[in-house]
Amino acid sequence: MTQPRERLPIGQRQVARLPVVFIGGPPRVDTAAWSLRVHGAVDAPFEVGWSAFQLLPMETVTADFHAATGWSVLDVAWRGVRVGELIARAEPAPRARFVRFSDGELYDTTLTLEDALLPDVLLAHLCGDAPIARDHGGPVRLIVPQKYGWKSVKWLAEIELVADDRPGFWERRGRPTSADPWRGERGL
Repeated sequence: MTQPRERLPIGQRQVARLPVVFIGGPPRVDTAAWSLRVHGAVDAPFEVGWSAFQLLPMETVTADFHAATGWSVLDVAWRGVRVGELIARAEPAPRARFVRFSDGELYDTTLTLEDALLPDVLLAHLCGDAPIARDHGGPVRLIVPQKYGWKSVKWLAEIELVADDRPGFWERRGRPTSADPWRGERGL
């Protein structure tokens, strides 16, 4: 019988709530004007606005959130649309091996297609029972529980399927693309 791993990866400390962390100021995103573009190496690119997003199948995922700066919040309940739902709708081309997520401005990151399709990877619009606050990435942010928090893009505006890995904001500054908290893949 294998022993369960500890809740906190090595080098992490538990905090009670998600700290407010971002680069630059949070953009002003009105839900009436928000949209998400899904494009790239796909056969059926599309754009979805706030009202249509609300009609998509929703899931709740409760997961721990680990930041590369050393803090973790346990048992965070996120509600939103599985990334796999949107990728399937876009009909990925055979050459699609990676998924780039972007706020449409400064911040982006890339996951392997395999990681993006994990069932706990969400486009979340609720944290607990409340809409995600603007300071925490609302109205919609990516949640990738199996990776460090820099992979969970805030203010999500674009999903692009691509053939090759594209280093994102933090990867261009020295963070590893794998971002595995259980291996301590923080970089810098």
